[in-house]
Amino acid sequence: MSTFFSINFNKIALLRNSRGRDYPSVAEFARQGLALGINGLTLHPRPDQRHARYSDVYELKQVAAEFSGAELNIEGYPCDEFMQVVLDAKPHQCTLVPDDPNQITSDHGWNLHQDFDLVKSVVAKLKAAGIRSSIFMDPVAADMELAKATGADRIELYTESYAQAFATEQQDAVLAQFSEATKAAQALGLEVNAGHDLSLENLDLFLTIPDIKEVSIGHALVVESLQQGYERTVKAYVDICKSSA
Repeated sequence: MSTFFSINFNKIALLRNSRGRDYPSVAEFARQGLALGINGLTLHPRPDQRHARYSDVYELKQVAAEFSGAELNIEGYPCDEFMQVVLDAKPHQCTLVPDDPNQITSDHGWNLHQDFDLVKSVVAKLKAAGIRSSIFMDPVAADMELAKATGADRIELYTESYAQAFATEQQDAVLAQFSEATKAAQALGLEVNAGHDLSLENLDLFLTIPDIKEVSIGHALVVESLQQGYERTVKAYVDICKSSA
């Protein structure tokens, strides 16, 4: 079973914003990626819109509609403005992330022992709108029952600890932790996505975990594209995901 591959376009948006005009165009890079074989488009707009903007959500929704089977995934903390955009734009998937507005990037999954009621209420709103829900989670197998109880369709495993352990003595133990969390979620009927600091170097090994449904990759892909070109880099990711476990 191939893994659904989505590019996160936040870093393209960050480059665009640094010049104050639509160059590089997020929509055009998204369109090119889909033409090269990616499956989905991801954006993570933050309240200050320092990279992805809420207007990008609507533009990429139109781009996704141009390609059969393409999906739009919107990630973020469920503040009022974010939820208004999501419920209006109706992406295929909304991934809920416990970001503080001042964070540089995502750095942890939901603590459902603390935030269960909030997540459950937001998931219910997404379900009522016909939007598939995913919640950002650390690889803790014991927490998957709480994730299931929120009503979410999927989890997204926060993979930074795997990326940090890759090619070190801790690699196998950390990979086993992600495998156990994946199995626990899948046994409860949750589908499993993954993302954060996955790269061409470490993705192939991570996808030896069976039945990872979707990965979203942005930062590493942009860096690798600077080194070897966007087309070559995207094709390499597409090939890895097509040959996954």
